[in-house]
Amino acid sequence: MLDIAGAKLQLESQAQFAVGTPEIIEWVQRSATAIQNYYGHFPTHFLRISLIPVAGHGVRRGTAFSVGYPRAQVRIELGQDVTAAELRKDWILVHEMAHLALPDTGFEHGWLAEGLATYVEGVAQAQAGDRTAAEVWAAYLKSMPRGLPKAGDRGLDHTYTSDRTYWGGAMFCLLADVKIRRRTQNKWGLQDALRAVVRSSGGLRSSWPIQQILKTADSAVGTTVLQDQYARMKDNPVRVDLPWIWQSLGIEAAGDSIVFHDDAPLAHIRKTIIREPARRRHRSAE
Repeated sequence: MLDIAGAKLQLESQAQFAVGTPEIIEWVQRSATAIQNYYGHFPTHFLRISLIPVAGHGVRRGTAFSVGYPRAQVRIELGQDVTAAELRKDWILVHEMAHLALPDTGFEHGWLAEGLATYVEGVAQAQAGDRTAAEVWAAYLKSMPRGLPKAGDRGLDHTYTSDRTYWGGAMFCLLADVKIRRRTQNKWGLQDALRAVVRSSGGLRSSWPIQQILKTADSAVGTTVLQDQYARMKDNPVRVDLPWIWQSLGIEAAGDSIVFHDDAPLAHIRKTIIREPARRRHRSAE
């Protein structure tokens, strides 16, 4: 049993792995700490983590459960020959833990659950020092265009392809983060909004309509950004000008890496997204 800031994490496996137990425990602790830092606390008081052995290397895939189960669970397929280096590079466990912070919204809104987890995993790891800001933004710049609507696609609520679910949802989150920060003079961001949702809902152990999630999030930061953006994108295949966003944030591709331009108009927002919020009172208490 591991204790992460008061949360109990029970690690279970019926198999032996080539990597040592201390390395596996360190991987779990590192992932949980990144999520705990991002949300201000770990989203659940107890989590059972089941490691499912598969042949070969690497961390394969995961699933998070809470609604309908006595306690929150994450199942991870882990290669029996996984190495410590592969565990250090993993993002899958962080992704699955991020799911614990959002109420269940049903199949139709799977893009919000997967998109948030895809967006949060990178920011959370960068804030924790487990990935560099350059690595995170390079991954977004490379993969987020996959979330743009393709021929025949409809809005996010009606297009269930993998790219639109994961990267279309992540693009929704990036847009919202930038808009919230612009409208609040960079005082608040999506991270503050998501912290309010998990505080109010208890996360994945609850089932909330998407409208309640977005209204709660918007109220925490004093805007209607998420509700307005959802109204625009839920039914219609909105084409987002990603090149303009990257240019405004000061992010430029340079081979397999990127270059930051700190004189870009929204460079201060790019920096603040990765910077962990200072400990402060909730907006509603001000």
